[in-house]
Amino acid sequence: MITIDLNCDMGEGIGNDAQIMPFISSANIACGYHAGDADAMKKTVELALQHHVAIGAHPGFDDKANFGRTAIQLSHQQLFDLITQQVVALQKISDALGATVHHVKPHGALYNMAAVDMEMSRTIARAIQSVNKNLIVYGLSGSYMIAAAGELGLRTAGEVFADRTYQNDGTLTSRKLPNALIEEEEKSIRQVIQMIEKQTVQTVSGNSIPIKADTVCIHGDGQHAVAFAQRIHQTLKAKYIEIKTV
Repeated sequence: MITIDLNCDMGEGIGNDAQIMPFISSANIACGYHAGDADAMKKTVELALQHHVAIGAHPGFDDKANFGRTAIQLSHQQLFDLITQQVVALQKISDALGATVHHVKPHGALYNMAAVDMEMSRTIARAIQSVNKNLIVYGLSGSYMIAAAGELGLRTAGEVFADRTYQNDGTLTSRKLPNALIEEEEKSIRQVIQMIEKQTVQTVSGNSIPIKADTVCIHGDGQHAVAFAQRIHQTLKAKYIEIKTV
């Protein structure tokens, strides 16, 4: 049987976490920098425990004004500290609730910058390893983030997106462009099934490129996030594709 992890970014103050949680297998929880705070982290961990969903840290730039989606240049030490502080913060809250942090997925601009910058990815991977070498690194499929984590012997999960479009080099289309997001439910479903079953994705220019799908992301702040999560979950079940964490 084919298996796939469904993940969603949560604890970001969008207000739909409880509606989405039943349909996913992994939650990426904002750690208070790009969004959220200690109380939101605690509530989201409790919600994940209730639904038997894997708990992940979702560290981003310290920039709530721009939701962590604006590029910020940091020194290696600043980046190392940015990651470790956020992962440790979630780990402390999880420990207090008897939960285990399962993975780390960088957020927003941090995620996209690291995907194409090997040295940045290596710094992030070292930071994650310094907190807990058993944490799984979620990164853009085929990106430097996956390669850098692999160099250190960390487990990785190649992430693909249900609601984003792709360029020919496997990167995501910039949110600054009009065709970056997939708004149509059926188009999202088709892309997800293609990525899981055929291990390919159609780019914005019409090319089909190879892609390794270990985990599928549904953005919690998307306009159709709840509907997408429900439909994707139902479609995968109907196709006998098992939804389980990596």
